[in-house]
Amino acid sequence: MMERTLVLLKPDAVQRALTGRIIQRFEDVGLKIIGMKLVQASREHATTHYADVGVRRGAKILEQNVNFLQEGPVVAMVLEGIQAIELVRKMVGSTESKAAPPGTIRGDFSHQSYAYADTHNMVIKNLIHASSSQDDAKKEIALWFSEKELYAYKSVHEKHTFGK
Repeated sequence: MMERTLVLLKPDAVQRALTGRIIQRFEDVGLKIIGMKLVQASREHATTHYADVGVRRGAKILEQNVNFLQEGPVVAMVLEGIQAIELVRKMVGSTESKAAPPGTIRGDFSHQSYAYADTHNMVIKNLIHASSSQDDAKKEIALWFSEKELYAYKSVHEKHTFGK
């Protein structure tokens, strides 16, 4: 099943110059970038993106996430591929970086824990956001990209990756 998913390389990934290395991992497994841009999120945009966090985890966590997303530019991408949502989430690793296994993006490049973040009254800096479901992906893609910013094209890998 072909899917699209939103991926955000958060300000810590951009500031640490990890964007190229992270993007390469997605391309290496055959995911296709159909939209990508560097964005400085407004407060309103960041709040809309993290609205579910406020509902699930409370106003303090929402505020921390919104502030963090505004610390610098983010690389917003739409990736397309076979079961892209599940694949990307597996590649990204656990939200709590210290629990992410080696070989995942968070496991290789990040190591903060919830306990450390809570003790220091900060958001956990975990480099990346990836849509968690098809419904979330549709909403998030529409929030970050217009249809005109998404492109259909054939990659050289499609014959091998997608069987086309």
